[in-house]
Amino acid sequence: MIQAFQTLCFTISAILVSQALMAAETVESPSTQVWTFQNQEHGWTAYAHCKLSVKDSLLQVDSTGKDPHFGRDVKSAAGWKQVKLKLRADFPLKGEVYWKTEKNNSYADSRCERFDLKKKNPDWQELSFVFYADSEMTGLRIDPASREGLIEVESISLGDTEAPPSATATPADQIKLLKGFKVELLYSVPTEVQGSWVSMTIDSKGRLITSDQYGDLYRITPAKIGSKTNDTQVEKLKVDMGMAHGLLYAFDSLYAVVNGGKERPSGLYRLKDTNGDDQFDEVKFLREIKGGGEHGPHAIILSPDKKSLYIAAGNHTDLPEPEKSLVPRNWSEDLLLHRLWDARGHAAGKLAPGGWICRTDPEGKEFEIVSTGFRNEYDIAFNPEGELFTYDADMEWDVGSPWYRPTRVNHVTSGSEFGWRSGTGKWPEYYPDSLPAVVNIGQGSPTGIIFGTGAKFPAKYQDALFISDWSYGIIYAVHLKPQGASYVATYEKFASATPLPVTDLVISPVDGAFYFTIGGRRTQSGLYRITYTGDESTAPAEPSPDALAGLRELRRDLEELHGQKNETIVYSVWPYLGHEDRHIRFAARIALEHQPVEQWQNCVLLEKDPTTLITGGIALARNGSPAFKTPLINVLKNLDWSKLTDTQKMDLLRLYQLVFVRMGGPTEKERLDVLAQIDKAYPAANSFMNRELSRVLVYLNAPKVIERTLELQDKALTQEEQIHYAKVLMNLTTGWNDKLRKKYFEWYLKSTAHKGGMSFNKFLVNIRAEAIKNLSEAEKEMLKPVLEVNLEKAEPVAEGPPRSFVRKWTVDELLNAENSDHTLRNFEQGRKMFAAAACFKCHRFAGEGGTIGPDLTGAGGRFNAQNLLESIIEPSKVISDQYASTMFILDDGRVVNGRVINLSGKNLMVLTDMANPSKLTSIDRDTIEEMLPSKSSMMPTGLIDTLTKEEALDLLAFLRSGGDPGHPLFQKKD
Repeated sequence: MIQAFQTLCFTISAILVSQALMAAETVESPSTQVWTFQNQEHGWTAYAHCKLSVKDSLLQVDSTGKDPHFGRDVKSAAGWKQVKLKLRADFPLKGEVYWKTEKNNSYADSRCERFDLKKKNPDWQELSFVFYADSEMTGLRIDPASREGLIEVESISLGDTEAPPSATATPADQIKLLKGFKVELLYSVPTEVQGSWVSMTIDSKGRLITSDQYGDLYRITPAKIGSKTNDTQVEKLKVDMGMAHGLLYAFDSLYAVVNGGKERPSGLYRLKDTNGDDQFDEVKFLREIKGGGEHGPHAIILSPDKKSLYIAAGNHTDLPEPEKSLVPRNWSEDLLLHRLWDARGHAAGKLAPGGWICRTDPEGKEFEIVSTGFRNEYDIAFNPEGELFTYDADMEWDVGSPWYRPTRVNHVTSGSEFGWRSGTGKWPEYYPDSLPAVVNIGQGSPTGIIFGTGAKFPAKYQDALFISDWSYGIIYAVHLKPQGASYVATYEKFASATPLPVTDLVISPVDGAFYFTIGGRRTQSGLYRITYTGDESTAPAEPSPDALAGLRELRRDLEELHGQKNETIVYSVWPYLGHEDRHIRFAARIALEHQPVEQWQNCVLLEKDPTTLITGGIALARNGSPAFKTPLINVLKNLDWSKLTDTQKMDLLRLYQLVFVRMGGPTEKERLDVLAQIDKAYPAANSFMNRELSRVLVYLNAPKVIERTLELQDKALTQEEQIHYAKVLMNLTTGWNDKLRKKYFEWYLKSTAHKGGMSFNKFLVNIRAEAIKNLSEAEKEMLKPVLEVNLEKAEPVAEGPPRSFVRKWTVDELLNAENSDHTLRNFEQGRKMFAAAACFKCHRFAGEGGTIGPDLTGAGGRFNAQNLLESIIEPSKVISDQYASTMFILDDGRVVNGRVINLSGKNLMVLTDMANPSKLTSIDRDTIEEMLPSKSSMMPTGLIDTLTKEEALDLLAFLRSGGDPGHPLFQKKD
């Protein structure tokens, strides 16, 4: 990728130049061309959104739109180039310089340098850009701004220059690894020439093939293990292909999933060497896949039977007109209440099915949908048993909101749906018409994944799923454990560094080594190899006996029926609609939905078993005609709420949502019938049950639902729960009085104390704006002092009186108290103290709370009371590598402590305040003099010093319980 003077963004692209530019109108030499503007004959042309004129020897660029650009034809030999601009404007300048060449004779993002001066400066700005032209230059284009207004240009120059010093990828000795493993940096990619590598595969000779995100393909012969790393050989492939997010060598071909754009249509390509010269001379475009950018088409892998290809794509990618589908083609948004799009406009208007996974034959002739409902799964991988997995992305701007979903590992079963919907519409993972995560990881940016199969690693790591987090610079080892017909998992950090933007992973069948690349978004790229040097055996792992294999086999038997139509299938799958395992119920329902609804709709109405009835009812609501709404409600209303399990209750509430969304709103009698069944259950003891009850009861306009919901909002211990109640009430038009209106809108003043991702504050603004639409003019006047408060600028309002200081607790004091404690501990009090100590702000626990810090649900099972108390009272004593921060010492004397959470070129975005995830500090890598592991935890001290001894012990018991109110710590002792 061609870049500006070792930079990627404005911080690198825009450089002040002290040298004055030449004053001649147009001066040409073998190496330099300079344009000044004495008259109208300057050769520059307005291309779009601007008008050009000359006044006072200045080029006047009158920008008339959001993307003004102008340019001209040029001739300049291939090689390193420097463009200089001298310009000014009365507003911040943000734009690009593009070039085109004989080889690539069009303007594209892969041939541009960006600048963003951020601050308004009416003085002359002198900017310099350095880049590499791969052949004779044919054109130069300047996009000086991103808004309307006047830009004045004094001069423009184009000349030859020397190559900038080569940067290096993160050194191997800065990468932390698990004990017994060794990492080598095999190759630092010269970014300006070979770009930034984002995908990788292994060819039939054991060589690696990689793709630049914006450029070409490269083939690498790694240095042999034990030899010098500089023996690694890299060659550019002689084929017009690249920009591939997915590469696979199979069927004597190289498959490329191109994430292109204007230069090359996005889609599936097949490359072959037809003449035996070890170069790909035949390129076939097999299937267009409309989509591009970071949420476009991504990985491609080989199926376990080596007969077909699997392709993954993010949620900005259209389905590739698939001929078949394992997923019933009846997807919809399925949202009972009003949805708000992302407050900053991301994915606004994007509808189901979201990100998808398809499979196809080697010729790409027939595509079949396998799974949908992802946000942005970059890669996919099969385990040795043939089960498919992926690592899906979060929407980090949603952090702090009830609709935020962490990055998560998903078990991708046949016909599966994972519930991504845009904006506030994301489904909770407990919805029965979707499937849950195997394990939630937290914030991050998922990229390449691979199972350790074939690696010369200890058996534990041969069986592990390795997943990459690009933004935090981590490779995790995920250890799967069978549970029912699916899996659960734990994970550990396998490799990490700051920065380490991992893009792809492969296991070499030649040497059994683990290879990975870093790069992406024009960041410095590199190729690494990890080997095992410890004492454990690296013999191929043997399959372990598995008592649950039968359930997975049953699930796969049901999945074999997906896509088939046969009247006997209804009878085959019906008994499994009520199975205790969620994945088996799901597989049976999908098989049922592939059958004509006329064959089984009456069977649902005759069903007596609650679980079977609810599962069948979900299928009927998704496929049946509105005529079956009333008969279905008449059956469902007879279920005895008090005798249902919590899972059955949650599934029934979701079923009612689907009935009203898909089949139509209830009649007055149906509304009253459903209320008679569920209204008395609200509020419930379970916060997630309350979320679903509130949705349905607000929709049904239940008596006093506003009073009950506002009371729950008052008592809610997490900001996520409070925001949920604000949102469900925002469109309710009846049942209000002045007191309730005032209470509702005054909550928004308290919400200013809440923190979240980049869209968080604007979401709160938009939710309140929706609610204001339902006010009368008189109500608006009454609430004027409250409504006029600017939520984005207001000072935070305390939610309640501050707690008084009790004692500076020590570990020994509370540990001694815990050891001698024989009191029955209070679960609810412990949960309240988890909130009082601000734990919910950063930590997830039993599905509630933030995600900046580690999920603490399982902490009680891993650590004893002393470990837990030390983590709370002395957080800097032992800092987990996973959440350790870095101290950046900068060349201007500043010191920044925090965690890198995003990158762009050489620009590092550092989170310095865990309580405020939208507050980031930008650091240019070229300004860093030293990076050191911080000796201080980002977790503050003194969090429990406002707790009494009894409250602290309840908090400790709550942590040890894993969120289980039935834990022995809360039961009477004999």
